[in-house]
Order: sequence, then structure tokens, then C-alpha cells
Amino acid sequence: MTHPFDTLTPDSVIGCAESIGLETDLRLLALNSYENRVYQVGLEEAEPVIVKFYRPERWSREQILEEHAFALELEANDLSVVAPLSIGGHTLHEAQGFLIAAFSRRGGHAPELDNFHHLLGLGRTLGRMHGVGGACAFEHRIDYSLERWLQEPIDYLATEWIPAELRPAWDTLGADLIDRCVALMSDVMPSDGIRLHGDCHVGNILWRDDTPHFVDLDDCVTGPAIQDLWMFLSGDRNQRERQLSELIAGYEEFNDFDPRQIKWIEALRTARMVYYSAWLARRWDDPAFPAAFPWFGQSRYWADQILALREQLALLEEPPLRLL
Repeated sequence: MTHPFDTLTPDSVIGCAESIGLETDLRLLALNSYENRVYQVGLEEAEPVIVKFYRPERWSREQILEEHAFALELEANDLSVVAPLSIGGHTLHEAQGFLIAAFSRRGGHAPELDNFHHLLGLGRTLGRMHGVGGACAFEHRIDYSLERWLQEPIDYLATEWIPAELRPAWDTLGADLIDRCVALMSDVMPSDGIRLHGDCHVGNILWRDDTPHFVDLDDCVTGPAIQDLWMFLSGDRNQRERQLSELIAGYEEFNDFDPRQIKWIEALRTARMVYYSAWLARRWDDPAFPAAFPWFGQSRYWADQILALREQLALLEEPPLRLL
């Protein structure tokens, strides 16, 4: 069984890059990406660029263009975001059946989450980003919801992937997780939704020149501000409270933060844990996934996931973090 990305040989990647108006020098480097395919492409008499091939049928053309417009809007507001390049007056192109975009190559390293100066800088930048994100709404991008990120993945995994001997434990645990997460986020209102980065973790941030530079808005959605903040929290409860306080201190220099959202953090973490497993499962027909994640889908994997989610259920019962 073939996959659409199987056609992306080095020759076809170069051919696509040249067909959209890039003058390549035939140098090509595949970069680490699974959801899409991403390459560094060398150019004649210019710095290399990053060329991204969007996964077919994941996003519509209108949704991708809205992602591009958001990135360009953030850039126009002096935020350091790696926005798509305009080639021939367009940021989105099509070649050999793929939707394609090109981006400038940027360097940097991941922010240090035990460095409070970095956390303060991340908070300040996200406060500014969310100020732009709240100025208007997406029309085509999806909204964040527990139904999409938690309930549907739990049901999908139960029917398609969970071994029969673990199904009773999964079903009981899943119901408890859904009940607790829904209860924690019962006070979410439509007005809480703003345009977000959506996948805001250290892998999507390049720290350089004492500044965070944000990359990859492929998962931008409408959702609550805390969705772009909680992934920077790690360690024990005291560490997470100190990190959160530093993030919010920076954030509130540029934007108001509603402390009501703090109690949603563990519900959002729970949803991400489940959604990650469902993402791997739904991509299993892509040959890159079995090669990169050979441990996925084994009975041991699901037993470990049930254990981790039981521990997460206990965290859902704890009081929310405090701002120190």
C-alpha cells in the first residue's frame, strides 16, 4: 500500500521547489517532521530555504491560507514568527498534487524552562501574540474542544486499537477522565476563544539573541489562552507554580490573564496525552510512523498508557496551581 508522501523522492522535491519559482542548487536535506514533509533546499546565490509539503487532506486550502495570514499578521506586529515567504505574490503553491509553502531558515535553541529569564520572555511574547490573536477571529480554522481532543480519541482508540484484555480498564478510565475534564472546563465561554499558536512547546521555539522566535503555526486554532502556556510547565508542583507565576508575570505586561483558566491545565494535559496516541494510530499507514515509533501499538504500550492516565486522573483531582 502506497502513501502520498512516497512520491517525494529527492528529484520530485527539487522539481516541486523549482516549479513554484525557487532557483535551487540541487542541495537537499530532509528535516525531522512527521505530520508534514519538510526539506531544506539550497538556492543559487541565496541562503537555503525551508520547503514544507502539507499532508494531503488534513487542512483545506482556506485553512492553510488562514494560518499563513495569521503568521504574517503576527510578523507585521513585530513579533518574531517564521512566516511563509511570498513567491510570485503567493504564500501557498501547488505542485504534483501537494500544497507547498516556503519559509526562511532560522537558527536557535530551545528555551530553558528552568531559566526564569526565558520564562519571563516567553510570557511577554505570548502576551503580545495573544493581543494580536484576540483582535479578530478565524473563519476556517477549527476550535479547540474536549470533544475533538479527548472524547473522540478515547472512543476511536477503544474501537480500533486497545487490546481486548485491556478494553474494560480503558473504557472505565476513559469515562472517568472525560467526566473530570468536562467538569473542570465547564465554565469555558465562547469569549475565551482567541487565535492561538496551538502547539506551543519548546520544539516550536528557537531561542536566539535573548528572544524567543516562534515557528510552525500548522496547528493554530481558536482556543483559550492557557493552551499556549501550560506546555512550558514541568517538574513537581512547586516548580510548576514558580514557572507559571513567571510566565504570567511576563504575559500580564502586555495582556490580561484570566486566572480562572489555571484550573483547565490538567484537563488540557490529559487531552494532549490521549490525542497523541490517537495521532500515532491515525498516521500508522504512513511508513514514516512505524519506522520512527516501533514501540507504538504493542500491548505493553497500552498498559503503560493506562497507568500514566490513571496517574493523570489523580492530578485532575488536585487543587489547581497557584500564582505565587
